[in-house]
Amino acid sequence: MKNPILLLHGALGSKEQLVPLQERLSSEREVIIMNFEGHGKSKSETNFSIELFTQNVVDFLKEKKISKVDIFGYSMGGYVALNLTLKHPNLVEKIMTLGTKFDWTPTFAEKEVKMLNPDTIQMKVPVFAERLKQLHGTENWKNVVLKTAQMMRDLGENPIFKEEDFQKINTPTLICLGELDTMSTQVESKNVSNWLQNGQFLEIKNLKHPIEIAPVDNIVSIIYNFLIKET
Repeated sequence: MKNPILLLHGALGSKEQLVPLQERLSSEREVIIMNFEGHGKSKSETNFSIELFTQNVVDFLKEKKISKVDIFGYSMGGYVALNLTLKHPNLVEKIMTLGTKFDWTPTFAEKEVKMLNPDTIQMKVPVFAERLKQLHGTENWKNVVLKTAQMMRDLGENPIFKEEDFQKINTPTLICLGELDTMSTQVESKNVSNWLQNGQFLEIKNLKHPIEIAPVDNIVSIIYNFLIKET
């Protein structure tokens, strides 16, 4: 019995964004998606954190009676996947990350947080505000933005990972970054792939950060080659 593939969404995202990938990959393997707590239409009184979302995955797998998965983690989902395998290595066979930010500093976090003001988003980027309403609900989207901003501040002050943490991870991992992605850098992505015991790095040509504009065929092909294809 082959492991299911778990797709994990990014910081302002929901599982809905990963349905196109799920549909394309499902002919090859069981593919499952989930929302992190407080995302999608689910409310949460808890502050967002990588540890919370990691526990969400543990609970989800337990509920589904799944003992081991391969993971595709987009952006923050990749960070959660690596934290999961650091804390619970028995749950994860392989990981592929895409567009994951690894080098969290106070300066970078503040730059990101400046863009995470719901009123400013609604005024200056109304199309994005509408999309967030679709993903998280009219009542919930502002909470998602504000809690994500606080989580990013926390990550800037206290990153989950240090170099020695990455070095402890033995899980085969493919770190992917779009050539045009401005969220992360090739330097930090390559560094992490080198620190991991079984890490590889792949740059994807002409790819920007947002998952919703990524060419599905291209991403499916990379996931297939790394997570599904028999080696």
